[in-house]
Amino acid sequence: MKSFFPLFSAALLLVPCARAELVNGVYVTVNDAVITFQEVETAIAPLAELLAKQHRNNPQVFQEKLQQVRQEKIEELVDRQLVLHEFKTAGYQLPESVIDDVIQDRIKERFGNRATLAKTLQAQGISYETFRKQIREDYVVSAMIRTKISSEKILISPQKIENYYNANLAKYKVADQVKLRMIALNKKSEDDSAPGRIAQEILNKIKDGASFAEMASVYSDAQRAQGGDRGWIERDTLKKELSDVAFSLKPGTHSDVVDLKEACYILFAEEARNAHVKALPDVRDEIETTLKDEERTRLQKQWLDRLKAKSFVRYF
Repeated sequence: MKSFFPLFSAALLLVPCARAELVNGVYVTVNDAVITFQEVETAIAPLAELLAKQHRNNPQVFQEKLQQVRQEKIEELVDRQLVLHEFKTAGYQLPESVIDDVIQDRIKERFGNRATLAKTLQAQGISYETFRKQIREDYVVSAMIRTKISSEKILISPQKIENYYNANLAKYKVADQVKLRMIALNKKSEDDSAPGRIAQEILNKIKDGASFAEMASVYSDAQRAQGGDRGWIERDTLKKELSDVAFSLKPGTHSDVVDLKEACYILFAEEARNAHVKALPDVRDEIETTLKDEERTRLQKQWLDRLKAKSFVRYF
């Protein structure tokens, strides 16, 4: 027998599990397992409800989207059964104590105690045995995939990273940016004049040499703890009236009081930088992660295709 102790904690979701018996027909048989109509429809129900709301005025589009979701879920469930069958037939063993620990962690994370879990399962019409079976299967599937498709084995060459960067320069374009600090004094109503008077007093202190960040940390109604620091912003970060002011400032200068209907503002531009493309060293790690994810997906599909090729899969 093979030992099966994955060194990770699988992410598990509590979802209603279909009954084992055939209900309203069968969509697919996978080796000795069946994927029933009810199992598929239960799994897609939340998304089907969302699609119905989004396309309430276009039944045809709703049906097309729903059929696409249904087919994707069927293939997902087929892949799941292929992995579970491989686990069983390859001779792996999973100690039940591992599942006990996973369930205990899940109870602490989501339910607090076993009594709350029991009430939740009862409300959903799920037995504890079904719940445990769902968790065990989820753990097995995640563990098998992690074991077969280990991210540590995926190496991305520097040349491949550079090729991806050159082919996707548009992704790494950065618009004009300003490193901004801002003091905001909220108004209680549109005709509230107090924030404007206070803002002018603050502005006078800044002109006399007071630190903008210190003034913001004392008076601002936004980012007070950060001294009014908004970090690097682009033009669409703020409403147009504020962006126009922010991008008109030279680095190291502040604005006058900007009086808008909701608040009064004072802006300070610490630095500015023109639109540019991020350099390869700045995005190398991001690209490597992207390429590893793509390779992991490719390897996973390749493995699942091999499992499917040696299995009995029949669609109805």
